[in-house]
Amino acid sequence: MFDLRPVGYVLGLLVMTLGVTMLIPLAADVMADNGHWGSFAEAAAITGVTGLFLTLACANGVTQGLSIQQTFFLTTGVWLVLPIFGALPFVLGETDARFVDAVFEAMSGLTTTGATVLSELDRLPVGLNLWRGLMQWFGGIGIIVVAMVFLPELRVGGMQIFRSEGFDTFGKILPRAGEIASRISVIYLVLTVACGLTYLSLGMEPFDALMHALTTLSTGGFSNHDASFGTFAGPLEYAGAAFMLLASLPFVRYIQLVAGSARPILLDSQIRAYLLTVLALTLAFTLYRVAVNGTGFELSLRQTIFNVTSIISGTGYASTDYQTWGTVAVPAFFFIGLIGGCAGSTSCSIKVFRYQLLFAAISTQVRRLYAPHGIFEPRYDGRKVAEEVISSVMAFFVLFFVTLGITAVLLGLTGLDVVTAVSGAAAALGNIGPGLGDLIGPAGNYAHPEISDAAKWILSAAMLIGRLELMAVLVLFTATFWRT
Repeated sequence: MFDLRPVGYVLGLLVMTLGVTMLIPLAADVMADNGHWGSFAEAAAITGVTGLFLTLACANGVTQGLSIQQTFFLTTGVWLVLPIFGALPFVLGETDARFVDAVFEAMSGLTTTGATVLSELDRLPVGLNLWRGLMQWFGGIGIIVVAMVFLPELRVGGMQIFRSEGFDTFGKILPRAGEIASRISVIYLVLTVACGLTYLSLGMEPFDALMHALTTLSTGGFSNHDASFGTFAGPLEYAGAAFMLLASLPFVRYIQLVAGSARPILLDSQIRAYLLTVLALTLAFTLYRVAVNGTGFELSLRQTIFNVTSIISGTGYASTDYQTWGTVAVPAFFFIGLIGGCAGSTSCSIKVFRYQLLFAAISTQVRRLYAPHGIFEPRYDGRKVAEEVISSVMAFFVLFFVTLGITAVLLGLTGLDVVTAVSGAAAALGNIGPGLGDLIGPAGNYAHPEISDAAKWILSAAMLIGRLELMAVLVLFTATFWRT
């Protein structure tokens, strides 16, 4: 019989922790003397007590390790339960948000998608904006742990190839996760502080620097301004692009770098491919804008490197409306968002390593065609790739685009136009944030009245499925999973 108690125990601890973190924006509202701290007090009490009761109720079922079924259930349960409690400050606070809007905002925050249904962000109480930033920051570090610990063991979409990094966790997931998380947390915190200080030194106000540091390192993209990063310009765009790049590299390489070994980060083929992709896209768009639009070189370079990095990493900031760059920009930014950053980072979408494995598999098949008696095997980073990894990657690509198509159709059935439906499906499933078009493009948001409640629930589900690499969620709906 499937025992939910170990899962409930961990979920209870995490819910209780979430309640405690609500005291941070509560304190911010108290210091701002804006009278809005009461909503966080209520939300923290409800969340903390519920988490405590759940933990106590399930404490007698704690085991040394989790079964594979329990791990799948926990991985999905965390990103399903926490947004519900994370939504409470929006329901109880200044926004008086409806439940669907509050859950959408919290899901977008914790999955680091960055899509928002809130407007007039500049006028929100400081506590609510800080809560939005904190949710993304916690979600960012959470997904790193999931990507480094859980997903490789669950053989999700080719992630098992990263089991060779020395994180052998099967059968003892939680203790090992704590060890990995502690190392990552220090690096994550140091990078966040460095980002905030950089923003501050370049002219941001203190709260702006804090808010954007939290959402840059998490590649989340929430801003406390309706104009997003368009509120700022000049050197801040270069700084933002630099820290978004740092956040979208594998954090395990930072651990190795701190330990005194720079070789892994310098020789990692995934990192090289990702950085070369960003460089190529930046140069292509910069030259295109200079030649076709007549934009100045420095302005073109600055806006291009920022917005390309923002979309490919899944951060979702916008410093300008890149849809006005020309007809080539709309389809280009759609596909840029489907690339994604590196595995084991806070970035999103398909991820570079999967494209590398896909191209390696295709190359191997082509060589077998013209030399049928030869022995060819796909390789990644100098190592042979097992057939099960290739199969997993192929299955991921098929599942991703099938899910993307189904999501787009469902959104279209709610009355959205084709561009909004397709780009919205990609933005949610890839955890990118902004879509394309007038409604949800870089100059809009998801608060538009044409986006119905049904569409918001569909988008929220897509954010969850995409953040956990699809298979970790969808396997729960198979009869085989529950019979095993």
